[in-house]
Amino acid sequence: MNDDFISTVSHELRTPLTSIRGFSETMLSSWDKLDDENKKKFLKIIVEQSNRLINLVENMLSVTKLQETKENLIYKEFSVKPVIDMTCSVIKNQYQDKKYTVNISEKTPQILADKDKFQQIMTNLIENASKYGDENSEIIISSSFDDEYVHIKVSNYGIEIKEEDYEKIFTKFSRIDNPLTRKVQGSGLGLYITKNLTDKMGGKISVNSNNGMTTFEVCMPCANIERQAKNAVSYLDN
Repeated sequence: MNDDFISTVSHELRTPLTSIRGFSETMLSSWDKLDDENKKKFLKIIVEQSNRLINLVENMLSVTKLQETKENLIYKEFSVKPVIDMTCSVIKNQYQDKKYTVNISEKTPQILADKDKFQQIMTNLIENASKYGDENSEIIISSSFDDEYVHIKVSNYGIEIKEEDYEKIFTKFSRIDNPLTRKVQGSGLGLYITKNLTDKMGGKISVNSNNGMTTFEVCMPCANIERQAKNAVSYLDN
């Protein structure tokens, strides 16, 4: 498994690095011959491939941490809306053709989780929805809750995921084969990391795709439920 990991990662790193080097060398050697339109085009490719490289490195570091037996999670009580609003504001700069609609009720209970890890989960899901959604489409983030969980849904319009691929997409280096994924670059690590982080914090994640819409749902334990459970354990211990 370690050899496969290194082999796959080496391949994924080589692709953006080759593009960055190639277009940089072309610009350096032919700067005077290139018009402004081509210069902007090449620079845009370099920026895109640099972002891809950064995301890949961050995902690799996350996978490495997930594989460690001990990972420190810092639990805090917090509201999900500010985290989601901030995540959308960052991502929409990269995907300016998308419209982001956040429907989070003010009555939504707080959750008890590692805030940084939760933000990573939402970043992966909202970025995925943006990446694979139709051009000029809407990304919808909504919430509901029950006595135990806060349910957060991230939906996009685009090519559907087949039901037989629902479990597959959460495995390491897995990418389903359809016309869109052949065009969009990815490492196949984002959803693997998302599921592992969700599981570690006592949550659940699922996907449903039909009628041209794909929805990922993350369920995180309500803060009051966790607090009550801890108080009960503390009371019994005493």
